[in-house]
Amino acid sequence: MRHPERHRAERIGWLRAAVLGANDGIVSTASLVVGVAAATPVREAVLTAGMAGLVAGAMSMAAGEYVSVRSQADTEEADLARERRELATDDTAERQELTKIYVGRGLDEELARQVADQLMAHDALGAHARDELGIVESQRARPVVAALTSAGTFAVGAALPLLVAWLVPVRLIPALVIATSLGLLGGLGGTAAFVGGANALRGAARVGIWGALAMGLTYAVGRLFGAVV
Repeated sequence: MRHPERHRAERIGWLRAAVLGANDGIVSTASLVVGVAAATPVREAVLTAGMAGLVAGAMSMAAGEYVSVRSQADTEEADLARERRELATDDTAERQELTKIYVGRGLDEELARQVADQLMAHDALGAHARDELGIVESQRARPVVAALTSAGTFAVGAALPLLVAWLVPVRLIPALVIATSLGLLGGLGGTAAFVGGANALRGAARVGIWGALAMGLTYAVGRLFGAVV
């Protein structure tokens, strides 16, 4: 009978990429929009800058996630290949190695040897991957999934402040983009924390504070250079 219980750790891979992408999309695009609007209150300039930021940011997120997670996947694959070779050439030593791991976790030596023998008979590579290398299938690195998730969620996050900038009066763009973006960031941070099993209010506050700082600084830069021009 299949155990219906699901653990939050299974969500780590896609959740991290999704939250990072959406958060960066909102923060970077909202900050860009606010900074340009503060310097040049022309809707076309604001939207052009925002769209450029959306496209460049989504591609950058995809490339960065792919390279990062691909490196992790390469390391995992190299470790598994080495383990396959060791299992093929020295099964006895690998069995003893697994036994020592279980003894270290609290089993007596005889029971540890029996467990190692049975797990090796069932799936030797899987047992060593999990218990020696710490590689669990549900948490394996998936570069393409991470890249697509980050790019997609970045684009969605970036589209929201752009939509606000398109719909509201030009003079209200900075204030309303900041307000709506902070609301979105708070909701995103709280939801991500809740899904991950953490405190939702603390997660919302963390994201909101950093978002407010980023938008405040870019607004100040826009005002400063806009005044100079």
